[in-house]
Amino acid sequence: MITSPAFSGKRYAILGLARSGLAAAEALLASGADVVAWDRQDVAREKLEGRARLADPLEIDLSGFAAVIVSPGVPLNTHPIVGYAARFGVPVIGDIELFAQARSALPPHKVVGITGTNGKSTTTALVHHILKSAGVPTLMGGNIGIPIMEQEPLPEGGVYVLELSSYQIDLTVSLDCEIAVLLNITPDHLDRYDGFAAYAASKARLFAMQSGGHISFLGSHIPPELRVASPTNPIPAIDGERQVRWPSLQGPHNAENASAAIQVCMELDLTPDEIERGLQSFRGLPHRMEFVTEHDGVLFINDSKATNADSAAPALAAYPPNPAPRLHWIVGGLPKEDGLGACEQHLGNVKTAYTIGEAGPRFAELLEGTVPVQRCELLCEAVGRAVVNAVPGDVILLSPACASFDQFRDYEKRGEHFRQIVRTLTEQDPDGAADSDRRPEA
Repeated sequence: MITSPAFSGKRYAILGLARSGLAAAEALLASGADVVAWDRQDVAREKLEGRARLADPLEIDLSGFAAVIVSPGVPLNTHPIVGYAARFGVPVIGDIELFAQARSALPPHKVVGITGTNGKSTTTALVHHILKSAGVPTLMGGNIGIPIMEQEPLPEGGVYVLELSSYQIDLTVSLDCEIAVLLNITPDHLDRYDGFAAYAASKARLFAMQSGGHISFLGSHIPPELRVASPTNPIPAIDGERQVRWPSLQGPHNAENASAAIQVCMELDLTPDEIERGLQSFRGLPHRMEFVTEHDGVLFINDSKATNADSAAPALAAYPPNPAPRLHWIVGGLPKEDGLGACEQHLGNVKTAYTIGEAGPRFAELLEGTVPVQRCELLCEAVGRAVVNAVPGDVILLSPACASFDQFRDYEKRGEHFRQIVRTLTEQDPDGAADSDRRPEA
C-alpha cells in the first residue's frame, strides 16, 4: 500500500469502509496515524476491530483532526458530515487527496488525471495499457480498479493513471497532475450540483490544481465558457483509416478516447510505434465493447454492459457497412424501455439481429421488416446461429440494450457466458476438430 510520514501522528476520521475507505484506513494506520472509522455495516467495521477506534464521526469531537475522509458516494450537498466537520474547521476529503498528500514521499513519478462525463474509464484503461505494453511502470486507480492507496508504490519513473469522477475531484484540493484530460461534459449528476455550470466547474478544478508547466488536454464537447478559462490543448481528430486497426476502439466515441490517449502517451515520451502497438493490442474494458477474439475473419465483441438502448447505440454505430452490412446483433434480455431508442438510427449497419430473453419477441416485432431477424431464446443459440451465418469481415456483437436479470445474475455474468460460448465455438479440440462442431451448454 501507499504510506507517508506526512500522516504519522495525525488523527483522521473515516466515514464509510467500502473499498476506498478501507484502503485509506489501512494506509493511514500503516503510516502511524490515529484513525477513527465508521460504517453502518457490522461486517465492514469488524475489519478494523482492535486497530482503529470505531465511532461515528458525526457523534464525536473532531477538534484537532487532520481530516474527515468520505467515499465519493457521499453527497456533499446534503450529507450532515460536511457541516459538522466545518464546525471544527476540519476538511472533508477523499482517498485521492490522501494520495496527493503522499506523493512527496514516493519515488519520482508522474500522474495523469482523466475526467469527463463519458469515456473516462476506457481512456484511463487505454493509457495504462499502452504504458504497460511499452514497459513503463504504471498503476491505474481512482474511479477504476483497485483503490490507489491499496496499491504498491511505483519505482522511479512510474506513471499513475487516475480516472477521476467529479465527486472525487470535489474531495481533493492538492492533486497536481502532470497531465490532465477533460474529455467532454454533458449534463449529469445534477442532483449533486446547483445546475450544469456547477457540475462543469467541478470538472474544471482538475486544471485549477495544476502548477505551471503541466499540461491539459480538452475534448471537443466542452462548453465555450470552460474553454476560455482553461488551457487550449485540443484533442485532435483521428484518421478513420488508422482507427480500423484497433479492434476494441471502434466508433466515433472511441476515436476521441484513443486520440486523448495518444496525446497523453506522446507527452510521456513514448514512440509512435509503442503507442500503435498498445492501441492494436488493447482489448477494451470487460463487457464494454470488449474484443473477445477474431476467428476465421469474424470479430466477436462483448458489450454486455449496454443495458439500455442509449448505451447500445454507440456499439451499433461503430461497425458501418463495408460495403454491405456486416453486424450480427444479439439483442434482448429484461427490457428497461419500450422501443429501439437511439439504436434505430443505426439499423442500416445490422446484417442480422438475433433476439433473446424476455424482450426478444418485442425486439423481433420492432425489427422485422427493417433487418433480418432470427428469434432465439437463449444466448448460446443466438451466438451459434450468428457463427453459422457470419463470413469473413463480419462482426458478432452482444449489445443487448436490456438488463440481464431475466436469465443472468448481472451483466457481468452475461458477458462471461458470452465469452465462454465464443471459446467453445471457436477453439480447437486436441484431435484437431473444431469446437464449433459441438453445441454449447445453455
